[in-house]
Amino acid sequence: MANVGYARVSNADEDLAPQLRALADMGCEQVFRDEASGARADRPGLMQALSCVRDGDVLVVCKLDRLGRSLSHLIQTVNELSARGVGFRSLIESIDTTTAEGRSIFAALAKFEDDLIRERTRAGLAAAGATSRPIGRKPVVSPDMLAKARALIAEGLTVREAAARLNVGKTALYAALRTKNGEPDAQGGSDATSGLASAALSGKR
Repeated sequence: MANVGYARVSNADEDLAPQLRALADMGCEQVFRDEASGARADRPGLMQALSCVRDGDVLVVCKLDRLGRSLSHLIQTVNELSARGVGFRSLIESIDTTTAEGRSIFAALAKFEDDLIRERTRAGLAAAGATSRPIGRKPVVSPDMLAKARALIAEGLTVREAAARLNVGKTALYAALRTKNGEPDAQGGSDATSGLASAALSGKR
């Protein structure tokens, strides 16, 4: 079992020495370091530290924000370490996942993050519902366009040709031809309009 340290500063103006001393006091024989923003995912020192630790080791940082770029990233990283049998310790927050208390704290953090995600999701859905307008689906083929289509078919064009002429889908026009003035034909196709549609559907595809 070994303690492996990880230290990070965001830029050259920050002093890395206090972290290095604290990690040395914890018996960290190896300390990996980065000079990079915590928001960066490509931190070479962190990648080396995560690759170095083995089953039974403990990854030690001075503060939680030295490791994770966000709460979700922190939880994900610690869970991945745990799955490999690697513990995690943060000195300032006194969190140690090798103890029952430390594991409980991290379980609470994970639940808190899940609750936040669910709350954001609910709030987003509520906001979307409040701003959306209940609208019905507009007819693909308007009554005016339907009238033009019927006129074209009466002149001898096929439904496909009429649809292409009016720049509408063939299937949509077929469906519209089964209606009367844009509404379902209650007469079951007994009038001239229904006859025209039936002829177009059966003989002009």
